[in-house]
Amino acid sequence: RSNTGETMAWSESVDTVLANKEGLAAFRTFLKSEFSEENVEFWLACEDFKKTKSSTKIALKAQKIYSDFIQADAPKEINIDFHTKNDISQNISEPTLSCFDAAQSSVYCLMAKDSFPRFLRSEVYKELVKKHQDRNQKRWLPFL
Repeated sequence: RSNTGETMAWSESVDTVLANKEGLAAFRTFLKSEFSEENVEFWLACEDFKKTKSSTKIALKAQKIYSDFIQADAPKEINIDFHTKNDISQNISEPTLSCFDAAQSSVYCLMAKDSFPRFLRSEVYKELVKKHQDRNQKRWLPFL
C-alpha cells in the first residue's frame, strides 16, 4: 500500500510508476484517456516476455506480442520506426528474448518523455496524491 511519500516519488521517474501497482493503474488510466494505453501494455508484455523460460512459450508469446502490437493494423499497434518494425518482422519466425528490446526501448522513451510529464500534470495524478495526503492526515487525526 502506497503512502504519500511513495506517490510523490512517482514524479521522479516513469520507472517508479511502472514498478508500483497503484501507480501503474493510475498511469494506465491516464494513457487510456489519451488513447495511448497500448504503450504501457506493450512495455508490460515485453517485461513478461523477457522472463519466459520455455522455448515453446517464447515462440508463442513472441507471436502474440507481434500480432497484438507490431504487425500492420495490429489491434493495439504501437508507434515505432520502420527499421525496428522491419527487424522484428524479419526475425519473428525465430524469436529471441531480446527481439523486442529496441521497440520496448523506443516505447519506453516515448512514455518517459511524452506521456509521463503530462501524467504528472493530470487530474488522475493529482487526485491520487490528494487521496494519499488525506489518508495520511486521517491516520494522525486521533492524536491531535
